[in-house]
Amino acid sequence: MKKTPLHEAHQSLNAKMGVFAGYDMPLYYEEGVIKEHEWVRSHTGLFDVSHMGQVIIEGPGAAEFFERLTPSSFQAKKPGRAQYTVLTNEQGGIIDDLIITRLSEDKFFAVINAGCKEKDIEWIQKNLSDNLKFTHMEDYALLALQGAWAERILHETFEINAHDLPYMHMMEAEALYGSKIFVSRLGYTGEDGFELSIPARKAADAWEALIDHPEVKPIGLVARDSLRLEMGYPLYGHDINEDTSPVEAGLAWVIGKSNTGFIGAERVLKDKEQGTALRRVGIRLLDKGIAREGAEIRDEKDQKVGELTSGGFSPVLQGAIGQGYIESSLANIGQKVFVNVRGRNIPAEVAAMPFVPAKTKSMKKQAA
Repeated sequence: MKKTPLHEAHQSLNAKMGVFAGYDMPLYYEEGVIKEHEWVRSHTGLFDVSHMGQVIIEGPGAAEFFERLTPSSFQAKKPGRAQYTVLTNEQGGIIDDLIITRLSEDKFFAVINAGCKEKDIEWIQKNLSDNLKFTHMEDYALLALQGAWAERILHETFEINAHDLPYMHMMEAEALYGSKIFVSRLGYTGEDGFELSIPARKAADAWEALIDHPEVKPIGLVARDSLRLEMGYPLYGHDINEDTSPVEAGLAWVIGKSNTGFIGAERVLKDKEQGTALRRVGIRLLDKGIAREGAEIRDEKDQKVGELTSGGFSPVLQGAIGQGYIESSLANIGQKVFVNVRGRNIPAEVAAMPFVPAKTKSMKKQAA
């Protein structure tokens, strides 16, 4: 079993550990999942996400390379700008979803899902041209600081001023006793927050410094999942997979207007033009019950019209939510459906995602 550089820190905090993507990871700490979820929504939480992959691709034509591997456009991206996108296979399915950041003209940084790390790296290297250099940053850890006070805490703890760093951007900073780190303002919770890509040898020091702040508490992977579910973000291997096209998944917005030469473009662009039989939607139960992955979505005639791909309890909404795929003709906000849980049809409706308002810096500016 693999361990992150912070494994001992989690054990010292009496974390409940569990296996995720081959790593022994903290599922939750002593206060429990609900309190952790609520703390991130009201204060600031710290996550160890060092099990995720971090890679750098650099060299002439790096932007064009990513426009072949993904449907997105990169050539016009300015240094520091991050892009959420997907790797597509020849059939137009999703190999993984990831975030790619342009560091400089010919240098890009990508964070990939832990469960897809090996296959993503193999796919990238398989398609890599001779003029490009691939670096797997195995000696780096990744911490996520998420919540309302994250910007202030980052400054108070490390004297990093990220006030002018926009949402979906990255910068380099000097911190942690002279070590260079990457600081990105992305987030997987819907809250304002930062990801710190740190040399592994400095990870424990950074963790301890942040945990010592009175507004910060450690948060496990279970609350991370319930937070992302409230935001309607897809989880790879559940809500999206190698058979799902970006259009089916409701991710057509990642497709660049001028990018038509990416792997799998024939199916993806056809889906974008003609539509798909199924669409990923949010589902909110209107009665008591918790619907999980695999629960059937049924219409008023008790006919199966879809299936949940993830689901659970929303601490903010105090009710059950989920996401899944439904016949496109029914994929309308407010559409009444039923979710079958252990043989009982629970009234539900198609709901807008995110289920709760985002509080990222971009959302704050729009609200203002």
